[in-house]
Amino acid sequence: MALIDTCKMAMRVTTSSYDTEIQEYINSAMLDLGIAGVEVPQSTDALLNKAILTYVRMSFGSPANYDKLKASYDEQKAQLMNATGYTDWGGGA
Repeated sequence: MALIDTCKMAMRVTTSSYDTEIQEYINSAMLDLGIAGVEVPQSTDALLNKAILTYVRMSFGSPANYDKLKASYDEQKAQLMNATGYTDWGGGA
């Protein structure tokens, strides 16, 4: 399943009217993770997908629980930044 479809399903979006907006949030999440040093390959895994989904949910519309989603995304990003295999920091001689 494509990441956009996963995000739409999680947010209960059934129309394609928001596809461009949702894809932009996915792209923004990937760039934000990249700025933090997290490598985001073409094929993401469950941890990266969850962080991206949280970012999209936080950004889409005006969620009542924005603060909780923001804190969750920040924590997920911090964990990815410190996890082995998700950054290229400290790699080799």
